[in-house]
Amino acid sequence: MAELTFRDAVARGIAQEMARDPDVIFFGEDVAKAGGVFKATVGLYEQFGPKRVRDTPISEQAIMGAAMGAAMTGLKPIAEIMFSDFFAVCFDYIANEFPKSRYMSNGQLKCPLVVRTGNGAGSRFGAQHSQSVENWCMMIPGLKVVAPSNPRDVIGLMAAAVRDPDPVIFFEHKSLYPTKGEVPDGEIVDMLGSAKIVRPGRDATILALAMMVPRAVEAAGKLAPLGIDCEVIDVRSLVPLDTRTILGSVARTHRLFTVEENPRLCGWGAEIVSIVADEAFYDLDGPPVRITTPHVPLPAADILEDMILPTVERIAETIRRSLSS
Repeated sequence: MAELTFRDAVARGIAQEMARDPDVIFFGEDVAKAGGVFKATVGLYEQFGPKRVRDTPISEQAIMGAAMGAAMTGLKPIAEIMFSDFFAVCFDYIANEFPKSRYMSNGQLKCPLVVRTGNGAGSRFGAQHSQSVENWCMMIPGLKVVAPSNPRDVIGLMAAAVRDPDPVIFFEHKSLYPTKGEVPDGEIVDMLGSAKIVRPGRDATILALAMMVPRAVEAAGKLAPLGIDCEVIDVRSLVPLDTRTILGSVARTHRLFTVEENPRLCGWGAEIVSIVADEAFYDLDGPPVRITTPHVPLPAADILEDMILPTVERIAETIRRSLSS
């Protein structure tokens, strides 16, 4: 058992899969000798060499085109798009090419690739470099979408993503890179489509993703002395979605709260609330509540960025008021 940072876990997760399978390759902007702009791929170039770890031009379209071509001809590429906001530059590949190749070829072509990307706010990068865009991707049939919240899950979900026969979008929250967590020794492999109950509870279910998971856990800790026992679920995988764990928790607690960094309009929590309303309506003792970022561009000023993101205090107070009304 070792303590790793989130960024070091990214490098270990990629290295685990590259050592296991010589068909796994990795490329992106400044990911080789420089170790990535977020220093999340340090050491991979030295370990696996220039044929398997490559820098690319500053062209998101070129990166995605190369990834798709490599995947369709037998390799298993991991490609980095530095900031998830830049998916907008290469969205034709993400929306029209990767996810539809197997369907349109009647299974003759496969596209086993992983797109890693820095996602989320809290690092003062401004409106064009701080968005959470999971909801852009989860709406596209044929894509799988994951977002780990801790170093151990980075490794396990990376393994699951690389070994999956379909394209997987792998969101790494930028503000989590320096955080630390205990990671077991040896190979770690998770399963896509599996949520985790990170804090059991009886009075309310809180669903969270990525950076919102530790905030939800801390909020639950603040509510405990008030006699409110919250169950916190790390959703981890948006597509496929672990509805069994979510619906089972709602059946036990009878209240549902989602904590989303996405802008409020069309966030992932809205889809889950819809599922719960369809399949577990009579288990609910009150309306589901979404705790979100407002539908505004993200400010660069620290005090403003902190104000609009869901905070521990806002999460706890929203739940307290909802359960007491």
